[in-house]
Amino acid sequence: MQKLTKKIVESIQPKERDHILWDSEISGFMCKVTPAGKKSYFLYYRTHDRRQRRPKIGDHGVVTCEQARNIAQRWILEVTQGKDPSAEKKDLRLVPTLKELADQYMKEHASRKRLSSRKEDYRLWKQHILPTLGTLKASSLDRSDIAKLHHSFQHLPTTGNRVLSLLSKAFNLAELWGYRPNHSNPCLHIKKYTEQKRERFLSQKEIERLMKILEEEKGNDPWAVSAIQLLLITGCRLNEILTLKWEEVDVDNQYLRLRDSKTGKKLIYLSTAALDLLKNIPKKEENPFVICGGKAGAHLINLQKPWRRIRAKAELEDVRLHDLRHTFASIAASKGLSLPIIGALLGHKQTQTTARYAHLIGQPLLEASEKIGKKIMERKKSSDLTL
Repeated sequence: MQKLTKKIVESIQPKERDHILWDSEISGFMCKVTPAGKKSYFLYYRTHDRRQRRPKIGDHGVVTCEQARNIAQRWILEVTQGKDPSAEKKDLRLVPTLKELADQYMKEHASRKRLSSRKEDYRLWKQHILPTLGTLKASSLDRSDIAKLHHSFQHLPTTGNRVLSLLSKAFNLAELWGYRPNHSNPCLHIKKYTEQKRERFLSQKEIERLMKILEEEKGNDPWAVSAIQLLLITGCRLNEILTLKWEEVDVDNQYLRLRDSKTGKKLIYLSTAALDLLKNIPKKEENPFVICGGKAGAHLINLQKPWRRIRAKAELEDVRLHDLRHTFASIAASKGLSLPIIGALLGHKQTQTTARYAHLIGQPLLEASEKIGKKIMERKKSSDLTL
């Protein structure tokens, strides 16, 4: 028995069976040489409850003899403190990488979410998170890793905040599934970016210009045009219109009975103009959808290409499809409808979501106040004349 050194380990010749060289200075530290010539470092020890352990430290060439010696000394210290490095090493192997955690998240958690939400989670994992952190152990990631990733989205604050929210939920689940200690979420205390809510509403002239172009385009692409018109005249979300089925259209009661939406089941009340529009949309046999797609029995998947063409003709290059929903709400607010009524029309669950239109309600209130003020002043002048 002698002290293991690089020179001694490299001089050992393989034998017919595994050959063990014990170190003379560190009890249990050894090097195993296989018949194929592979040399690996191990540490033999007994735990406090007398269980035998022989965890591998590493292969010679990957770690040096001196590095293996230092690791063996650290492990022996841990054993004297009642720890079990072998069990901890095994536990670490069982901890998933972030890629594996993402797969479990999508299978066990995201599967209960709506399809659009699942697709968004998948996109964030694949495009923004896993390329950077996917190979790291879920238990090894700390706040500095998450902060660095979040900082890389300073030019895309909304995306950065969504990434942070997704990771926070995933790490909460990692704690629940036993991959991380409780209260160890590395997303904690990382401040989200301030997001500037986009508020683009079409003016009356812009609406008229858009409607004119839509009428001109109807013969070329009737379902795409009808979808855009419905978005504007109902205030529905894009997916609600694209996946709308004829069986959900209740003409007699004048509403759409949506079986599934971002906020679950809901009713969309229809104006006479919306009903007339629906009645004029062409139907396809054996296609249940209002907005038919190119494939038999399917709905239109993507409205972006026709929308870009139409908005260019209408000189509305900065207008998104979702801005049509904002326009519907802004018109409701400008007509003096209350925020609860607007929220009900749009299907908002949270009053804060509707609050963005609060400033638009001020105009009809100001006009009403002006009328009252004028009336009062007229009466005062009238009374002055009678004195």
